[in-house]
Amino acid sequence: MLFGLRQTNMIEKEREQPCHHPGVPETETPYVHFPTPNTYKCACTPVRFFAILSMQRSGSGWFETLLNSHENISSNGEIFSVKDRRSNVTAITQTLDKLYNLDWVSSAAKNECTAAVGLKWMLNQGLMKHHQEIAEYFNRRGVSLIFLLRRNLLQRHVSILANDYDRNTKQLNGTHKAHVHHRGQADVLAQYKPTIDTKLLIAELKRSDKLAADGLVGFKKIRSIVLYYEDVVSNHTKLTDVLDFLKLPNMKLSSRHVKIHTKRLRDHIDNWTDVSNTLNGTQYQSFLNG
Repeated sequence: MLFGLRQTNMIEKEREQPCHHPGVPETETPYVHFPTPNTYKCACTPVRFFAILSMQRSGSGWFETLLNSHENISSNGEIFSVKDRRSNVTAITQTLDKLYNLDWVSSAAKNECTAAVGLKWMLNQGLMKHHQEIAEYFNRRGVSLIFLLRRNLLQRHVSILANDYDRNTKQLNGTHKAHVHHRGQADVLAQYKPTIDTKLLIAELKRSDKLAADGLVGFKKIRSIVLYYEDVVSNHTKLTDVLDFLKLPNMKLSSRHVKIHTKRLRDHIDNWTDVSNTLNGTQYQSFLNG
C-alpha cells in the first residue's frame, strides 16, 4: 500500500518544490508536501493535507474552530457547501487542487505557509456520490482524514430540527445563527423544543447511521482517525490525539462556540413521551439517555 502510494504521489510531487526535510521518517514522506502557491513562497515548508469528514450538526463547526486556533493549522471551512464545486468529479478535484496548492482564499484561510492545510466536508455534499474517485484522489495526494461523527443520532436530529426552525424564523434579531458565541444567544435558541414525527424517526436514524457507516467503509483505505463528538467534549485528550495524528506540536486549543442544547435530551423535545415509546425496545433505545 505504501509503495503504491509513493508511486502515485510522484506526479503530484513533481509539481511541488524539490525539498527534503531530514526530520520526516521515510514512512511519512507520502503525507508531507512542499506546495508552490501562486501568490507567495513557502521556502520548503513541509505541509500535511487533511480533510474533516462529518455530517451536519455533529460538532464539526466547533471542532474546526478548535483546530484553527492552532498556529500551524489552516482549515478552510465547508468548501463544498457550494453546489457548483461538487457538480462533478472534475469540479471537485479542481477545487481540492486549489486548496492543497495553498491558493484558496477565504476568511478562514491563514494564507501563509502552515504545517497542516485542510477543509471540512459533509458526507452528503458529493463526497459519497463520488467516493471512489475522491478516495483515489486522497490516496494520490497523500491526504489524511479526520472523521468526526456523533454517537447519539437523536441529539443530532434535535439539533437539525432546531437549526431548520431558526433558519425560517430567525430568532436572533432577524438573523439565522447556526453557531453562537454568547450564552444568552444559545439560551434563546434552546427555548425551541421540536415536535418529532415519530412515524419517520426510526427511518431517519437508520439513514443517518448508514451514511456514517458508508463513509467509514468508503474511505477505509485512507490514513484516518475516527472521533466522536461526545468523546471530544468529555475528553480533551482526544484533541491531543488529533495533533499527534497531524504530526503537529501539542498546544491548548480554544473555540468561541457556545453549546446550544445543554439540558437533558428529554427537556429539548416537545413530545418526549411519544419519542420514548417509539425508541424503547429498538436498537436506538440508548439514545434516550442523552
